[in-house]
Amino acid sequence: MNKVYIIFKKELQSYFNSPMAYIFLSIFLVFSSWLFFQRFFVVNQASIRDFFGFMPWLLLFLVPAITMRSWAEEKRSGTIELLLTVPLKDREAVMAKFLSSVAFIIIALVLSLALPITVSALGNLDWGPVIGGYLGALFLTASYLALGLFISSLTKNQIVAFLMTAILCFIFFIVSDGLVINSLGSFLGTIFKNIGLSSHYDSLARGVLDLRDLIYFGAFIFFFLFLNIKSLASRNWK
Repeated sequence: MNKVYIIFKKELQSYFNSPMAYIFLSIFLVFSSWLFFQRFFVVNQASIRDFFGFMPWLLLFLVPAITMRSWAEEKRSGTIELLLTVPLKDREAVMAKFLSSVAFIIIALVLSLALPITVSALGNLDWGPVIGGYLGALFLTASYLALGLFISSLTKNQIVAFLMTAILCFIFFIVSDGLVINSLGSFLGTIFKNIGLSSHYDSLARGVLDLRDLIYFGAFIFFFLFLNIKSLASRNWK
């Protein structure tokens, strides 16, 4: 665990040693606040449901920007060989990068707490859906990150990693959207509802804490981290 912590700390510091972290945080906070307050005073309700409604779409572009460089840049520059020749197991390197990116997202989510705090000062805010929404946002983002890290491990090109991550995250999210599952019939609709990210996210965002949703996100994250480890083990860059 000490080796994981060392890489975790190094990766987290690397975000803030470059403009990327500040650009990401600024875009996330400015756009989320702007989109939210556009409708807030029109609806005239003490609710931040709209905030959690557009968050997955905003993260579709921001998360790939975080993960695209994680492995792709190391493979391009050759530093990945140095990283994986030290006494460090592949799974430890993967977990360190994943946890550092999750920690960075947690910082962004904590900063966005200014929104519900502001709304609660203006009206009687129900904090149940707020807590569920943030929990759903955390699990959804962790799922995007796990997928993005796996894609980044397959290529040396950051642009390719960004585009492929954005496309696949979109597909996994949209397949359980109501419009999609209603057009597939009951049997296929049920299957796609269970395998897609949006139905599980929406459940948590409504404040419904269902163990099945937590198991789904845990399995999704574990699966793509496992693929990431296997991708590194194959040493495709050699």
